[in-house]
Amino acid sequence: MATDKKVVVYGASGYTGRLICEYLREYGIPFLAAGRDHQRVRDAVAAVPGIDTVEHEVVEVEHTAEALAEQFRGASVVLNTVGPFARFGHEVVQACLEIGAHYTDTNGEQNWMIDVEQRYGAAFAERGLLLTLGLAQMYTIGEIAANICLETPGLDTLDIQVFWKGHPTVASTNTILTNAVLADAFYLEQNEYVPWPADRGTYDVVVPGHHEVGLALPWGGTSHPVWFKNDPRVANVRALGGVFDRSLMQAVPQIVAGAMEQMDGLSTEQKLAMIDEISAGVRSEMPPRENPRINTSLDSVHASGPLGRAHCVIHGNCNYKQTALLNAHAAAELLQQPPRKVGFASSCQAFGHRELLGTLRAFGLVLDPILEVHR
Repeated sequence: MATDKKVVVYGASGYTGRLICEYLREYGIPFLAAGRDHQRVRDAVAAVPGIDTVEHEVVEVEHTAEALAEQFRGASVVLNTVGPFARFGHEVVQACLEIGAHYTDTNGEQNWMIDVEQRYGAAFAERGLLLTLGLAQMYTIGEIAANICLETPGLDTLDIQVFWKGHPTVASTNTILTNAVLADAFYLEQNEYVPWPADRGTYDVVVPGHHEVGLALPWGGTSHPVWFKNDPRVANVRALGGVFDRSLMQAVPQIVAGAMEQMDGLSTEQKLAMIDEISAGVRSEMPPRENPRINTSLDSVHASGPLGRAHCVIHGNCNYKQTALLNAHAAAELLQQPPRKVGFASSCQAFGHRELLGTLRAFGLVLDPILEVHR
C-alpha cells in the first residue's frame, strides 16, 4: 500500500539507517522506516532518542522492485542504505523511477555507480529526479574538499585520501570483499578509467597532522573518479582510504587474499554466499555508538595543475553520523526545492559543496577546512 510519508529510509534496521532516522527526527521530517524484517526495523527505530517527537511508520517490505514501488508510492525521497548495492540496489532505483521519487544511497561500490549512470541516469534526468550515489562521509567530505581546492582555477589533478577511526560493520566488510572479488577498481587518468593493480596491497601515505606514515588502499576505487570524470576542470583523480589503526590496515589485504583463494573456481552465487558468511562473522550485532573523542575522520585533497597547487584538509568526528546527516540534509532540501542538477549527480553537484559543509559545521561534525593555495 502507498504511504503518506514523503521520506523513506530503506534499511532502517542497520546502523547507518538508524542514524538517518535520528537526524530526520532532528529536522522534524516524518518518515517511513522500511526493511526486510519488521521486528529488526522496529527495534532499531525504537532505540532512537526522542523518536516519539516525530511522526513515523515502520513497515516490512519484500525486496522486489514491484513490492518496493507499491510500499513507497507517495514518497518524494528514498534514502537507501541496503548494500552491497550492486546486489540489492537495482530494485530500489527501479522502484524510485516507477513512483517518481529522488534516490540517494551510501554506497562505496565504483562498479555500481558506473552501471547506474549508464542504465538509469538519462531516465531520472528526463523525469526531473535526482539519482545521487555515495552520499557518505568516506566520499562526500573528500568531494567537498576537492571542490574547495577547485575554486582556484587552473587545477586539473586531484590526489585524495580519507582516514577514519571506527568499527567495521557487516555491510562495510561485505562491500570490501564484494569489490575485491567481483569488480575492478579504477582511478582517472586523462579522463579515462585506469584499473588499480589488483595485487598491489597497501600504499604508504603521508597523513596530515600525523608523524607516523599511514597505510591506505584504493578501497574499491571510491566515487571520486566517477563524479569528476565529466567535470571539465578535472583530468586526473586518485583516491585512497584507510583506518588509522595500522595493524588493521595490514590485515585487510590478507583477509581479502585469503577469501579470494577460498573462492577460486566457485560460481558467482557461491562466492556471494561465502562473502555473506565471512561478513557476518566480523560483527553480527549493532556496532557501539560512535564517540566523538575516539571516532575521528580526516579528509585530505592535494589539487595541482601546471602552475598551481592547493591543499585542503577537513578534520571531523563520527563518520557514520556525518553520513546520516548528509542524507537527512538531502531529504530536507529535496522536500523544499529542486536539486541544482537532476539525473545522475553527486551530492555536491546537487546541493552545493559549501552548503553541505555548512550543515556539517552547524551540527558540530567537522572543523573549518584548512586550505593552502599556491599560484
